[in-house]
Amino acid sequence: MRMYLLALNPTDSVSEGFLPAARRLGIDITLLTDQPEAHRRTAADIEILECDVRDYRAVITRIATHHPADAVFTNSDHLQTQAALAAAYFGLPAKDWRATLRAKDKAEMRRHLAAAGADAVWSAELAAGQDPAELTARPVPYPCVVKPREGVASEDVVLAATDDELVQRCKEIQARRPEAALVVEEYLAGELYTLETLGDGRVRHVLGGFHTELSPPPYFIETRLTYVPAHPEPVVAQVLAQLDALGVGFGACHTEFVVHEGRARIIEVNYRVIGDQCDLVLQELLGIPLFEHILRTHLGEPLPDDLGARSDGRARMDYPCAEQAGTLTVAPAAADLTVDGVRLTYRPLREVGERHEIHHTNRDYVGVVRAVGTDQGAVDRAVEGFLAEQRWEFTP
Repeated sequence: MRMYLLALNPTDSVSEGFLPAARRLGIDITLLTDQPEAHRRTAADIEILECDVRDYRAVITRIATHHPADAVFTNSDHLQTQAALAAAYFGLPAKDWRATLRAKDKAEMRRHLAAAGADAVWSAELAAGQDPAELTARPVPYPCVVKPREGVASEDVVLAATDDELVQRCKEIQARRPEAALVVEEYLAGELYTLETLGDGRVRHVLGGFHTELSPPPYFIETRLTYVPAHPEPVVAQVLAQLDALGVGFGACHTEFVVHEGRARIIEVNYRVIGDQCDLVLQELLGIPLFEHILRTHLGEPLPDDLGARSDGRARMDYPCAEQAGTLTVAPAAADLTVDGVRLTYRPLREVGERHEIHHTNRDYVGVVRAVGTDQGAVDRAVEGFLAEQRWEFTP
């Protein structure tokens, strides 16, 4: 079986999740990417071809002039529509490209949900180069959130409380990303959660989710995620209804939503498996071959009606962040520990000696702590004890 995997930069999800799963399944992988050398350093044993993967026409041409394809797959937020169109072109199992576009384009997601009667959120779109002062003539509800229409990872997502702040924030993002369209939308109050799902177009499994803690406003950096085995049924039903309205239901999906006074409202839909090593934790928690299930779905194999997933697992992910720009001079090494029955893993995300600026996104992460057990209190104590003993120092 030949699967074409589309990727931009290397990620833990691919290198530690999907590629090992493909090897276990005996799938031959051809990786198409615009960064071939970076992938050859992490996956030298697979076929890697250079391709302008952001252009679905280039992807189709690359596949059509190479080995016949049994599947086209990507775990990249940026490449879901390209992979869906390429797979559909060759008559292979695929997500609906219209659903992938709705998930990626945050303005279109809001329009579609409102038109379907699923949820109405005040929002406005600012085209690339458009003067943000034009927004002040509209009834903007404050506080509001400004973000790139097709952004990811809280990149350039920021809160604004007044007309002046709104204009300033938009101009700052436009200076950094002059070709990006922006979305301005009402701030949705409530606790932030995720819902993780896996479907094959016939059956959809809910895999639980996470409770997400954020940095102080005006930014939205995810600093901690705590596993939630099962959200309240009415909450899950509301989120699934909104996903149905978007046409989302094939393969893995990571949905972020808030709950306020029992009402669940989607923040964004990431039509792929959860990242930042939470997918690795999710597989361990559930005790199922999560990555194999996702790949099999894209090969056209049905999911079992019962995944046989465990429900007694508890987990927490913490992401220490850089608090200032500079060179990382002191940091802990990777660690694998067992503390009172909790399996704790620490992985550095920056090397000592690297210099970085502050981005107010997950690019500020210096490491990731993941802990898995069966008692949440023990998990929390293990993480807090570990973090209390570590230090990260930066030289300006």
